[in-house]
Amino acid sequence: MAPSPLPAVENAASRRFRLRAFRSDTRGATAVEFALLAIPFFLLLFAILETFLFFFASQTVSAATQAASRLIRTGQAQALSYTDADFKDAICRSMAGILNCAANLRVDVRTVATFGAVDLAPPFDDDGNLDPQDFDYDDGVAGDIVVVRAYYEWPINTDLLGIGLANLGNGGRLIAVATAFRNEPF
Repeated sequence: MAPSPLPAVENAASRRFRLRAFRSDTRGATAVEFALLAIPFFLLLFAILETFLFFFASQTVSAATQAASRLIRTGQAQALSYTDADFKDAICRSMAGILNCAANLRVDVRTVATFGAVDLAPPFDDDGNLDPQDFDYDDGVAGDIVVVRAYYEWPINTDLLGIGLANLGNGGRLIAVATAFRNEPF
């Protein structure tokens, strides 16, 4: 006896109905879309925040170094017999505790004969990290040309996208600020 064609038709109709019902069921669509987009979204968000914080830190270090350098330029640092630690503290006070200043800031203050003799290249060691061994503190006397270089090692926390913020061998970013000026006649 031959099989009846009726059950095959019911199966095809039943499958079409189930397929239509599956396509129209959107109860989990939002969760699936969120799962697919959440990781790239949060990576991008953290990269934007990291970049913002880096530029904010750069501006903060720059402004604090300029403010503290004015103490040398006007002779106030010399009158108070500043040391390198005192000058570093002056920069840190200008940053108002925003950054981890004591641990990550390095300062080099030296006099030069001419403005053309100013060397602004950051000193790196063989591993690509800052090498502060040759740093000095010489704030000069009235009329001397003084170069102030401040280096802040900013830790990079979310370099997950490989956007290339890190420029140190230890994975951090070096913020370098330099200013050259002639001391006023104090």
